[in-house]
Amino acid sequence: MKCRVSIIIPVYCEQAVINRAIETVRHRIGGDAAEIIVVDGQPERETLGAIRDGSVRKLLSEKGRGRQLNRGAAVATGDVLVFLHADTVLPPTAFERIAGAMRDEGCVGGAFDLRIDSRRIVFRVIETIASLRSRLTRIPYGDQAMFIRASYFRTLGGFKEIPIMEDVDLMQRIKRNGKRIAIFREPVITSARRWEREGPVFGTLRNWFLMALYLCGVAPERLARFYR
Repeated sequence: MKCRVSIIIPVYCEQAVINRAIETVRHRIGGDAAEIIVVDGQPERETLGAIRDGSVRKLLSEKGRGRQLNRGAAVATGDVLVFLHADTVLPPTAFERIAGAMRDEGCVGGAFDLRIDSRRIVFRVIETIASLRSRLTRIPYGDQAMFIRASYFRTLGGFKEIPIMEDVDLMQRIKRNGKRIAIFREPVITSARRWEREGPVFGTLRNWFLMALYLCGVAPERLARFYR
């Protein structure tokens, strides 16, 4: 890779999966330069306390994904910021693909297609729709491992520290500025636990409904009550 990458992982009670997430990133990055920053929104710091890799930067933040991601980005030294959920696994060629995209000066960031870690047929439908949606709208979600040039991220002012839709808001601002993002066909694999807990149909329809309301101008603070 020609650029240094900072991987920022926001967490809250993710002690059961955080070490696997870190080990997978290390395996994917190989011998290339990268830093991993884990930002915990839990005052008890339980996830940070579970981390075995001594080279990981461990930060505490107020709870809220936007706040946590901005906290990590503020100390990141990489040329490219990768925002990764703790229960999402990058594809084997992730960092090669990111490096290739960053060689194109017209591209400021991107994300990957989505795959859900379950054999249930309903999730194949959800994956297909999610990938088509992000390709058509050029607005991927946070669970698709979004990445962005660090300099451009800071020019934008980072994530808005809103309770929901911080990922959508960031990508909307990129689009309004006429900048280009890459959507790679290699999928990330994300845990099915949220869909399984809520029910895949209910969770998906609820998310579509909230997105529609957000695009119609409903405040994220109001939407967050429905999401919970």
